Amino acid sequence: MKLEVKNLVKKFKSTIAVNNISFEIKKNKTLGLLGPNGCGKTTSIGMMLGLITPSSGQILIDHTVLNSKNRINLLKNMNFASPYVELPKKLTVLQNLEVFARLYGVINIKDRIEQLIEDLNLKKIFNKKTGELSSGQKNRVSLAKSLINNPKLLFLDEPTASLDPDIGDFVRDYLEKYKKKNELTMLLASHNMKEVERLCDNIIMMKRGEIVDQGTCNELITKHGRKNLEETFLKIARSTNGPR
Repeated sequence: MKLEVKNLVKKFKSTIAVNNISFEIKKNKTLGLLGPNGCGKTTSIGMMLGLITPSSGQILIDHTVLNSKNRINLLKNMNFASPYVELPKKLTVLQNLEVFARLYGVINIKDRIEQLIEDLNLKKIFNKKTGELSSGQKNRVSLAKSLINNPKLLFLDEPTASLDPDIGDFVRDYLEKYKKKNELTMLLASHNMKEVERLCDNIIMMKRGEIVDQGTCNELITKHGRKNLEETFLKIARSTNGPR
């Protein structure tokens, strides 16, 4: 699926959280959305998921404008994972996946869940209550939930936060292979610069609700005269007036 964002604005009373941002993600590509806390990333993702109503601007999914009337139909091919959005704590991992599979209208629920439990190494915990899991285990369950409907457009917010290096690398490798096999389009918000370098085709840098720079990883590093993406991110985040 192709995602287009055109002149998107979100105001909360006198505060402008997102200020006239525009970009696109082509089919089977991954866009990295970077910026310091409070820059508007979460609000932007909320609007793209149809959870927050924009003050102005448009979001197009495969050339169809996202609105309140078609949101449910479009969301069938989309999903989202974040360690900051908890699944029901009193349900087991299996029960959570079953609930979301039904919500998304998954046909072969048993087969799909078994596949994800196998792929994401959830066998030892699938009968545990979600509230009893470690933060790293919850992240893997959240990722499984986000793939339950075989989405064509996936939003990931810090997908490897709280994971140890080995499991984090496993998840990144899994996402790379899954994307290639399923022609998945992804938007990735992460503070892990190595992760962004590895997974993203293009990168957007946000600051104070605005896009202040964008390009490939190598383009941004060269433009700002830095050694790596982390140094580039820090330069932009700490600058007073954005990139120069």
